[in-house]
Amino acid sequence: MVEAALKREGKPFVPNDVDLSAPDGSGGLIQLVTGPNMGGKSTYLRQAALCAVLAQAGAYVPAKAARIGVVDRLYSRVGAADDLARGRSTFMVEMVETAAILNTAGPRSLVVLDEIGRGTATFDGLSIAWAAIEHLHEANRCRALFATHSMS
Repeated sequence: MVEAALKREGKPFVPNDVDLSAPDGSGGLIQLVTGPNMGGKSTYLRQAALCAVLAQAGAYVPAKAARIGVVDRLYSRVGAADDLARGRSTFMVEMVETAAILNTAGPRSLVVLDEIGRGTATFDGLSIAWAAIEHLHEANRCRALFATHSMS
């Protein structure tokens, strides 16, 4: 979709690679994707997730080449929304969904997280993101793409 929209505007789409395989086969890798607002982080995450879904369904994957192992579950925490009817702020919804991912993802899962901890104080958000990445790596051992604003 992004490629088609850019083509209509006469702008180029820059293809990219995603490799989340550990060289020694010991588990999944985590990519930390950083950059400014509107830098393409969310598009990159969604593109990888959609390709994984297409591959699992046996459908055409829009890539020059694709080698995607079994993905037993795809987890996504992208976007902001509240649930005021249940008394949940945007932050609370994000934390509940993140906790569900951290408690259930496994080694064959693909996890896509976009800016966990935003809307908090800088060090609070950083601490939440850091803890989530450590847990994904050490406990879940899954493949993951984790987007965040670049930090200086």
